[in-house]
Amino acid sequence: MSKRPSLREIAAISDVSVSTVSLVLNDRPGISEQTRLRVLEAASQLGYEIGSPSAPRQATNTIGLMIEHGSIHALMDIFYGDVIRGFQSEAQRLGYQVLLHMYDQHSEELNALQSDLVERVQGLIIANDGDITPEMVVQLEKASVPLVLIENRIEGHRLPSILGDNFTAGYTVTRHLLSLGHREIAILRGPTKYSSLVDRLRGCFAALGEAGVTVPEAFLPPPASEHPQKGYLQMKSILSLPRKPTAVVAISDKTAFGAMSAIHEAGLRIPEDIAIVSIDNVASSVYTNPPLTTYHIPRREMGVLAMQKLHRIIEGRAEIPVKSVMYGELIVRESCGAQKPE
Repeated sequence: MSKRPSLREIAAISDVSVSTVSLVLNDRPGISEQTRLRVLEAASQLGYEIGSPSAPRQATNTIGLMIEHGSIHALMDIFYGDVIRGFQSEAQRLGYQVLLHMYDQHSEELNALQSDLVERVQGLIIANDGDITPEMVVQLEKASVPLVLIENRIEGHRLPSILGDNFTAGYTVTRHLLSLGHREIAILRGPTKYSSLVDRLRGCFAALGEAGVTVPEAFLPPPASEHPQKGYLQMKSILSLPRKPTAVVAISDKTAFGAMSAIHEAGLRIPEDIAIVSIDNVASSVYTNPPLTTYHIPRREMGVLAMQKLHRIIEGRAEIPVKSVMYGELIVRESCGAQKPE
């Protein structure tokens, strides 16, 4: 049995966008008669039977959002909840439905992903990397689906990417601690499979290197693999040492929350005994005890911008592939000791 034609194949032959093909095949208004006839002729040449059960299951005005299965806990609160909410609201404003796909590396094959997800959507957003490897993204790119990345980039491939200013974030929060006189600084790093967390760590090291400060290996505990309380366990490891840091950089707010619990549990005070800073500025960071100094990453705006870029690509507009880095800012609160409680 021959492979059923996709909307992208029809669009390529008729020299229009995928969304235009979708409008024509679903008998929607707003398309010139000349364009409509060209699309219908291309569909007929490829054997696309309009209204037939055997036609491809591509949904009208549907775009996909793919994120690794391990991030599902983040959908409702921490970092990616805001990214997804921004993306969803902008998609609805532009008239799209969103198909959320949680990729599970243990149970899902790439070929099945391509034949199922790609054929059902007009465009695809990939949020984060981790289990979604560069090889996977390249394969999806070859499927010619309009593609935009969030907090992900593939070296050697000019795919449009929306990134937080992660290097600057790590550099800025570390410089802030150094400006307060701290030299005994620990870093609670994250898994290296996430490029955003690696960039943050690089920023931390750059600030420390400029100041001539080195971090003992014991002050750089690795994250516990697949454990939900990585920050707590990392901080416990540091607090068991005879020599303790005066300050801590947590690679994310979620990591900082666990670290703060461990510090309080040990009977120590923040920031009097140990100052702490982090990165993300999630909503709950202002409600910690004390409120958390953190670097704001504009998560919702990242989702909005990604959807806008994807929409322009789907519409066939000229779109130069660029890495767009969203500006952030340091939010100083009480946990670092630079702000006194009111």
